[in-house]
Amino acid sequence: MKFAWIDVRQVPEHQLEGVVDAAVHARARAVVAADAAVLATLPPTVKRVLLLPDGTPPPEGEHGVDVVTQVVHDEDGVHALRGTGRAAFVEVRDDRTLRLACLAAVELPHTVVSFTDPTKIPLEIVIAAADRASGELICVCADVEEAGIVVDVLEHGSDGIMLAPRGAEDVFAAVRLLEASTPPVQLTTLTVDSVEHSGLGDRVCVDTCTHFEEDEGILVGSFSTGFILCCSETHPLPYMPTRPFRVNAGALHSYVLGADNRTNYLSELRSGGSVLAVNAEGRTRKVVVGRAKLESRPLLTITAHSPEGVVVTLIVQDDWHVRVLGPGGKVRNVTELQRGDELLGHVATDQRHVGYPIGEFCKES
Repeated sequence: MKFAWIDVRQVPEHQLEGVVDAAVHARARAVVAADAAVLATLPPTVKRVLLLPDGTPPPEGEHGVDVVTQVVHDEDGVHALRGTGRAAFVEVRDDRTLRLACLAAVELPHTVVSFTDPTKIPLEIVIAAADRASGELICVCADVEEAGIVVDVLEHGSDGIMLAPRGAEDVFAAVRLLEASTPPVQLTTLTVDSVEHSGLGDRVCVDTCTHFEEDEGILVGSFSTGFILCCSETHPLPYMPTRPFRVNAGALHSYVLGADNRTNYLSELRSGGSVLAVNAEGRTRKVVVGRAKLESRPLLTITAHSPEGVVVTLIVQDDWHVRVLGPGGKVRNVTELQRGDELLGHVATDQRHVGYPIGEFCKES
């Protein structure tokens, strides 16, 4: 779980109480200050991080402080912190300080890194160096927008961010951002009841800005209560190259599951939007839509049911190369599906209003 350290060292006096209260109520991991007195009244739910100014010796006893962070300039400074439980603050501005940050990230329980240049390549290097280390890497971010970039670097990001907020609203925004990792989806095994040719209609291919894994796709369905896991074009096909960024998803009216349990019609997807990638075990991640490609094609209607008897329907292009996933990530060509075949899907309990779940009566058929 990503976390936020809220740096209040430069917060104006008249805003300090509000920012600290926001950090407590938003459940930020820590508050960072240069004065231990600022940290003294914090509840035990928030770590108290004392960041010492450059050249300041550590306090005696460190009472009332959870983590003391010291600026380090060389390897001797890192080695001196080893075994003390203290953290290092490293400003990366060249190759030497980059190596220093890597060393600290490997050896210390907490390492805070600040980068003078806008490129994220140095951060990538530190993340890679500390990949198997037990300590936590915290990256200083100029604002919430940069924090959103940092947490996705190398599909891993730093473990945490340190943000100097402009006000309480920045604190809440940062914590919400870090809580935005997508939870797993409960998948179920669906049993095919019928597969029927349905005539000509419009279907949508969803091209994303990422590569799908072999057992990964998106959840699509005709009804808001049931979805089938549609496979990407990651697997080889005759007569055409693989397109591991694409899912031939279904007819334009279909629902597609996105983040925060929100659905969209396939026809609503636009470049820059997002959908939820789901693998055969139900793990999810948000992926960016590069484009949605709508074309008229012959269609096929797949009807299946869940163990509880919920009917799930999906209308897809009537072609052998369109695929869905079965249990264990088994790839199934839609034109070869037969009654009794098993597919992976998701059954939702809520109806939908403009894509949001709502507990109202609604019958779809």
